[in-house]
Amino acid sequence: MRTPNYLDSAPVFNRPLVARCPQDAAAALRLARRPLSALSCSRPERRSDQAWISGSLVQQCRQYGDLPPLTLENIKDRVMYVLKLYDKISPEKLQVSSHFMKDLGLDSLDQVEIIMAMEDEFGFEIPDAEAEKLMTPEEIVQYIANKKDVYE
Repeated sequence: MRTPNYLDSAPVFNRPLVARCPQDAAAALRLARRPLSALSCSRPERRSDQAWISGSLVQQCRQYGDLPPLTLENIKDRVMYVLKLYDKISPEKLQVSSHFMKDLGLDSLDQVEIIMAMEDEFGFEIPDAEAEKLMTPEEIVQYIANKKDVYE
C-alpha cells in the first residue's frame, strides 16, 4: 500500500495552505520546486478552476477598460461628489467656485485630506507643489482635466 503524499491532499480553496506543511527538508524542497498553481488544488479539474479564475479576472479588467472617456462635466460631478461626502464641508455652502479656506472655513490639513481623496477617486498622485495651489473645486477639475487630457 502506498503512503499518501502530503500533496495528494493539497489544500483546496476553502482550506488554509498553512495546515499542510511538509515534515522534512526533502518534502519542503519538492514543494519549493513546484509551481504555485500546482499547489493550489490537487483535484483533476484544477486547470478548469484556474481557467475560470483567469477568465473571471480578464472579464473584470475588460469591464474597467471599457469605461467611457472623461469629460469636464464628468470630472466636475465626481469632484463635487467627493467634496459633498467630506464631513467638514456643508453641501449647502459648496459651489464650484468656493474657496476651501475663505468660503468653507477649512484649514490646510483639510485641504490635504481633500487632495488625497481626489487622488483616490481619479487614481493618480498629485505632487505636493501642485496640490498646494488647488484651493477650489474648479481648480481641481481643471487640474485633473489637464492631467487626463480632457479638453471638452
